[in-house]
Amino acid sequence: MYQPTDLKKGTVCQIDGKPYRVIEYGQKVMGRGGSIVNVRLKNLIDGSVIPKTFKGQDKIERADVSSRPVQYLYSDADDFHFMDPSSFEQFQLHTDLVDTAANYLKEGDELNLQFFDGTVINLELPKNLYLEVTYTEDVVKGDTTSNVLKDATVETGLVVKVPAFIKTGDVISVDTTTGEYRERKK
Repeated sequence: MYQPTDLKKGTVCQIDGKPYRVIEYGQKVMGRGGSIVNVRLKNLIDGSVIPKTFKGQDKIERADVSSRPVQYLYSDADDFHFMDPSSFEQFQLHTDLVDTAANYLKEGDELNLQFFDGTVINLELPKNLYLEVTYTEDVVKGDTTSNVLKDATVETGLVVKVPAFIKTGDVISVDTTTGEYRERKK
């Protein structure tokens, strides 16, 4: 069981039999009355986000969520297909569940799937991924100030704002939570 103050960002808990991940956390201390914890929780099954307030004496159930490494195989019209590299067991996730993570997936990528009660509930991407730039405009001579950004299309089809010095063929690091350029691979 969790205390309300244990619900830091990223913690997975269970409410009404459903798994939730804490995406925002705030604590308010009230004089002698204890404290109140306000959180925003994302449902790991349907993706809905709810606000919730807990008082100091409340108990929150831990969610029995497990992670498993998988390899991305391919996608079709409705599903994305993954395989456990050790057992060769295959899993499929509906396009709705994969959501924006599809912008970062390449065949053969290794990542993690999260399971709750034996059902796949979430796809965990690494924080940063290296992707090759497949198209970007050439920089105009003389326009090399460091704060100029341009569009670059990476191998997965995602368009990322990058600095002017990035060229087609460069490999860049992209933050998977924000979709922003981080650095060029050396």
